[in-house]
Amino acid sequence: MSGKKNIIDKQKNNRKVMGRVMRFIKPYAPYLIISFLCAAVSVASQLLVPILCGNAIDYMIGKGCVDFNGVATIITAIGVATAVTAAAQWVLAACSNKITFSVSRDLRNAAINKIQNLPLSYLDSHPSGDLVSRVIADVDTFADGLLMGFTQLFTGVVTIIGTLGFMVSVNPLITLVVVCLTPLSLFVANFIAKHTYQHFRNQTVVRGEQTAYVNEMMEGMKVVQAFGHEKESQERFDDLNEQLRETSLKAVFFSSLTNPCTRFVNNLVYAAVGLTGALYAVAGGITIGQLSIFLSYANQYSKPFNEISSVVTELQNAIACAERVFQLLDEKNQTEEKRDALKSDGHVKLEHVSFRYVPDRSLIEDLNLDVQPGQRIAIVGPTGCGKTTLINLLMRFYDVDSGRICVAGKDIRDVTRRSLRQNYGMVLQDTWLKAGTIRENIAYGKPYATEEEVIAAAKAAHAHSFIKRLPEGYDTVIAEDGGNISQGQKQLLCIARVMLCLPPMLILDEATSSIDTRTEIRIQAAFARMMQGRTSFIVAHRLSTIREADVILVMKDGHIIEQGNHDSLLAQNGFYAHLYNSQFEDTVTA
Repeated sequence: MSGKKNIIDKQKNNRKVMGRVMRFIKPYAPYLIISFLCAAVSVASQLLVPILCGNAIDYMIGKGCVDFNGVATIITAIGVATAVTAAAQWVLAACSNKITFSVSRDLRNAAINKIQNLPLSYLDSHPSGDLVSRVIADVDTFADGLLMGFTQLFTGVVTIIGTLGFMVSVNPLITLVVVCLTPLSLFVANFIAKHTYQHFRNQTVVRGEQTAYVNEMMEGMKVVQAFGHEKESQERFDDLNEQLRETSLKAVFFSSLTNPCTRFVNNLVYAAVGLTGALYAVAGGITIGQLSIFLSYANQYSKPFNEISSVVTELQNAIACAERVFQLLDEKNQTEEKRDALKSDGHVKLEHVSFRYVPDRSLIEDLNLDVQPGQRIAIVGPTGCGKTTLINLLMRFYDVDSGRICVAGKDIRDVTRRSLRQNYGMVLQDTWLKAGTIRENIAYGKPYATEEEVIAAAKAAHAHSFIKRLPEGYDTVIAEDGGNISQGQKQLLCIARVMLCLPPMLILDEATSSIDTRTEIRIQAAFARMMQGRTSFIVAHRLSTIREADVILVMKDGHIIEQGNHDSLLAQNGFYAHLYNSQFEDTVTA
């Protein structure tokens, strides 16, 4: 009973997926109509040829009774029919390609747009490799199945209907033999389709896991080698590879049954038509030419079942891939935003803010903070206390569970994320650079910046000197994520990127963690000039770098437990004083 229910659920799911696919195809309905018409014209022309050939045979039967004029006319008609078939098939292929690759483009655009609107909580909890697999590999497989569907399914169905029509017009009784054997072909196609779908679905899931794992290992190969984890990594990959082998073998096994099974049925149909037609011909019921027509039609009638069975197999694979893409598209977007824009005056206020990543594990509870315009706010505390989480909330990468965050007197949920983030300049410990030139990376937040502005920002970040030493200077192309420059140089470019934009508020999260001490002193001086008159949030583990902050927030377990400037907090001899002094104790001990 449960097996039958699973089959029914799967059929409903397939219909739902195909319904969504048709909605993507709908904008290209004119091409779809042309495809149908071309398929009909192509099949009609093809099916006319056996009749012409049969008539030609009848013109040549009997000694000395060849009708050369009639045969010549038929040869000309065959040439015209063949030309019409070729032209119709060319237009059909062009329209099918247009529909298929336009739909796959639209599907990828929808997937990328979806990813850009997903909350960070989703991206943080799903492997990036699996997302890449859905957008690239799954859409490619879907496109292949869709293309086969248009080019072979249309013509196959029309060929079957057209062949039956022509055969009925020649001899209904022999046609009845063909119709009686048709359910056998349908049974074979249905059996293969049922067994291939689940295996192809499993294959796409395992392929996504493998892609995610390869992506993870490529990004962390230095760490893998540094800790001698190659063997374990290889074993994990071998396990995924073996799973992919098993699922692929099962999927290919059932799909490979298509040809031998359908060919067997085709031969049965051909033999039945040949035997029945021969008996009719001997009895004088049909001519030799008409018998040849039936044999040709029997072959043409059976052939589409073979193609349709192959198409059904590919469509099962395509549906499985499309389902994974639609699962991504169905994920819940980040919360809707209002259309008001924000113009910040630097005033930031947090009122009774609470937030947790996991529902049953609290992180920030009833946090209150009032930051005046132009203040420099340093945030310190042990690892996991909520420092970076607070930054994520300020930037609205995550929304608060309760309470509210106001900038310039407006709840940040009442303004667009874009306008909010344009008011912040952000430099993180984790750098990110795109593949492109040095200039393009510095100007990422201000694409139309002049050459002078880019160079001035680089000089302010003390990046100009190392850039000039690169082979092409500011036109030097760096690899993805800056793989061909040092970590410190990447961080300098990220700092230059913010210095070019100079927004009204700054967030510096361990912004100089990868820079040498001498350069850090210079950068801190540049930051000090940049922060003049700007509201700044500074996260730092080295407390010696934040002594000049106007207010230092000491966080522990998601709460602000101490607040004040450097001197007042030291005088309290509390948690901050312990943190500050322990750094120097560690240094002396070392």
